[in-house]
Amino acid sequence: MYIKNMMLINYRNYEKLTIELGKNVNVFIGDNAQGKTNIVESIYYGAFAKSHRTSKDKELISWNKDMAYISLFIAKSRLDKKIDINILRDGKKAIKVNNIKVKKIGELFGTFNVVMFSPEDLKVIKEAPNLRRRLLDMELSQVNSKYYFNLVQYNKVLNERNILLKSRNFNSDVLEVYDIQLIEYADYIISKRLEYIDRINFYGNVIHNEITSGKEKIEFKYNSAVNLNDYKRNYLRKLQDNILRDRERGLTSVGPHRDDFNIFINDIDTKIFGSQGQQRTAILTMKFSSLKIIKEITGEYPVLLLDDVLSELDLSRKRYILSTIKDIQTVITCTGIDDLEDYLDSKAKIFNVSNGQILN
Repeated sequence: MYIKNMMLINYRNYEKLTIELGKNVNVFIGDNAQGKTNIVESIYYGAFAKSHRTSKDKELISWNKDMAYISLFIAKSRLDKKIDINILRDGKKAIKVNNIKVKKIGELFGTFNVVMFSPEDLKVIKEAPNLRRRLLDMELSQVNSKYYFNLVQYNKVLNERNILLKSRNFNSDVLEVYDIQLIEYADYIISKRLEYIDRINFYGNVIHNEITSGKEKIEFKYNSAVNLNDYKRNYLRKLQDNILRDRERGLTSVGPHRDDFNIFINDIDTKIFGSQGQQRTAILTMKFSSLKIIKEITGEYPVLLLDDVLSELDLSRKRYILSTIKDIQTVITCTGIDDLEDYLDSKAKIFNVSNGQILN
């Protein structure tokens, strides 16, 4: 899987841009605030119909314009795909795949797969559990449409259950109906998350061992307030045990929406005790494990997006990345090429970025 060409119109600082990407490494070089990350962001948007930098789509539209347009032509082993997205200032978006209108965002997932590694990813380790859950959900949704469906349905039932908990007209019979639905969706979500964590551990051990020359062992552990053995029965018991507290707070205190996962390096919790270098390596291990997992499930490598991360990595981590991506279409943004030259071959394409203009 790779992007043949892409077009942007009125997207951030690009009035109109059309470029052809190489099948292998594509490097976008330029000073800060010139538009390098906008390229990566638009590619990510083509996969998920959302930005990795902002939740407000109107910020993607050029100043004084009514809409922005993204077009990606994706070469795939079976059937090529053309993704067209119009982003409107009122918050709406219109998506087409091969000129067929996409009615729901979930229908877009899996059309085009990406894995992104950016400096912001350190937050996944350092900050709140919702960032780690979001990472799991995004990775799973792009390779499993049923997972995305169950996640959407779970959140709908969860919202309705929370409304009931806050209501003066509380009805225990209605709550029981919500609990049954919640448990069914949660059971599927948990099963797929645990499978994914197992896969990350499988690939991650090999990758992390190579990056650290065998000095470190990494382990990912799923963390839930519910006993994961016989999950349905245990989740029902937790919901029942917490009903008084949940009614006082007006929210559901346990479930997949509150779960987390921990990353251990040499049996030490990386979030609390890991150095910044170890935290970067843990994220790098996760991202490159995701590449392997998506390849395993879909039969094709996704597109890899490396947004301004190479300058923050030491030589061994940088060497691992650049020696691994030869068969994967990769988009790299950076301010200089000095550290890359030894790893680039004649197939690599270099783009110079300056104030919303690109030359190659």
